[in-house]
Amino acid sequence: NNNKNNDSKPLLSTFESLTAPTQFAILAAGVIFFFGIHNVLQEAMMNIEGFEYGVMLGYMEVVGVCVCSWVERTFIARETTRVAPLSAYPLLTFCLLSSSALSNMALNYINFPTKVVFRSCKLIPTMLVATVLHKKIFSSVEYSCALSVCAGLVFFAAADWKHAPSFHPIGLVLVTLSVCADAILPNAQERLFNQGSSRLEVTFFTNLFCLLCMTVTTYLSGDLAGIIAVASRNSRLALYMAIYTFIAYLAISCHMSVVKRFGGVVAVVLATGRKGLTLVLSFILFPKTFSWYYVIGANLVLGGILFSSLYRIHYRNRGATATATATAGTIKHVNAENKVPKSPSVSDVEVGESDGDDDDDIHHCSNTINHVVGASSGVERRNLLPGSASGATNNKR
Repeated sequence: NNNKNNDSKPLLSTFESLTAPTQFAILAAGVIFFFGIHNVLQEAMMNIEGFEYGVMLGYMEVVGVCVCSWVERTFIARETTRVAPLSAYPLLTFCLLSSSALSNMALNYINFPTKVVFRSCKLIPTMLVATVLHKKIFSSVEYSCALSVCAGLVFFAAADWKHAPSFHPIGLVLVTLSVCADAILPNAQERLFNQGSSRLEVTFFTNLFCLLCMTVTTYLSGDLAGIIAVASRNSRLALYMAIYTFIAYLAISCHMSVVKRFGGVVAVVLATGRKGLTLVLSFILFPKTFSWYYVIGANLVLGGILFSSLYRIHYRNRGATATATATAGTIKHVNAENKVPKSPSVSDVEVGESDGDDDDDIHHCSNTINHVVGASSGVERRNLLPGSASGATNNKR
């Protein structure tokens, strides 16, 4: 049992014993710190003369994540089994390959802040997919947030068009396509998590298949040989590449832990704040032509995404409160009729996200609750309030 093996590790056991807010604070600090170093190194390499291999930034990330996840999975977690079938990984591989390669290729045509802002806009393709495929109607607040994001993108693109010497519209196309692929990836990952796959399993196999594909494509394109030749002549670039390759794993591991423990919405809010700090660091550490269009665009984009995320959290918590109240009353009524001596309290009911979509289901409830309630709305996988059940859902699942 992988869960038992993991719980036997002193470090992991100590972390699991912490309250949910403390766990979130540690993971959030890790996300901000490691991604900060990661992004600074990324822009530093792009500014080195002769470095014209944006796609290889994604390749280095995949190499580091694949190697480190294998080491952690084999020698630390000692996982020996695979829960998800291999057939579950082609979609993840395609999304990761497209997201990583296209976004880094875009750096050859647009500057780093523009890439960061465009990569923040998963809200728009997510809403489009839900509207077209699921016939979902969003609230006026969510449509207003999407409009704010679109307006912010226009401001940023206009500023880049005017001030960035290397700007080309193809860069916007590439980064937009990467966002569409990236919008699918977290939902597909979370589905495997809910089926019992561990973070290390999903991370290793997704990046393994992606590494195989990228090795073939970069070898055929000449990018692999090209970056090796440039790094052999520039020791500073070689050092940046070595740190960048492995710092990416620490950053991604913290991010995926947030997704698994606290759900996709919390991860989006955290990522929005992190990207705001990234934009500030980019202009401070790597001076570039300033425009108020950048400021207006960043506020519209990040503000729209953050407000939309907070609105969804408020909506879900309100629905969860109503569901818990109704469930408690129904259980009491059923127990009174059937003279059941004791039933699970509302605090014993485990709730969580089903697959990252807006409609959540109550998981692993008693037969009485399943019979009476059926599918109901849930709250986030782990509540960020003291005293919440930390990890109960994942361990039992």
